Amino acid sequence: MIAFLCSRPVDRETNTVDPSNGFLELLLAAAGGRALRGLHVASDPEDAESTAFYADLTRREFEEAGLRFAAYRVLDGRTAAEAPALVAGSDFIVLAGGHVPTQNRFFNAIGLKALLAGWEGVLTGISAGTMNAAATVYAQPELPGEAVDPAYERFLPGLGLTEVNVLPHYQLVKDEVLDGLRVFEDVTYPDSLGRCFYALPDGSFLYLRDGKTELRGEAWRIADGRCEKVCEPGHALAL
Repeated sequence: MIAFLCSRPVDRETNTVDPSNGFLELLLAAAGGRALRGLHVASDPEDAESTAFYADLTRREFEEAGLRFAAYRVLDGRTAAEAPALVAGSDFIVLAGGHVPTQNRFFNAIGLKALLAGWEGVLTGISAGTMNAAATVYAQPELPGEAVDPAYERFLPGLGLTEVNVLPHYQLVKDEVLDGLRVFEDVTYPDSLGRCFYALPDGSFLYLRDGKTELRGEAWRIADGRCEKVCEPGHALAL
């Protein structure tokens, strides 16, 4: 498997695939010019309308960037029973963005971790999809009530594609306040004691290939209650 675990692969201003940090070049090389059998894995299995919208949008964005698709199917609540065949019949998988715990429950319900074991193809994670790719997922509180709810689970079993925890959209969320708490300083920094998270702005990503993980682009490392910048735009860091 070749995996691109992104914050957001599409530029918010141009609505085109962001070539920053070599992403597009690496993605096209991984695709190899062939017509891909795509599979869009939903974040919310019950929200068919949003899933259909984002699946179509994502396909068009990748096609405009140079990818070709022989098919582009959707894996959500409507097709959950077909998950083994859908995964096996795909060579390009997109893990959609959305609400991390909701998507995590869906991934576990369909046994996606086991279905991806030994799967050979190209996988792209977007936001929540990237976060849920970790072995142990850090579900940073996002919705009202989650930061102060003692029953809210912040650590969840993930797909195990990487040991690295990504916090996406850092340029947008680094100053967010939720439930009267600063999401990073008051919630995530304490959660990082004995752990490590990597905060990535849009355009940065993890590149997984041949058992190696490379961080590409601007990034901050949050560990043991401290935050430090570890990579600059246009640079790469082996993890």
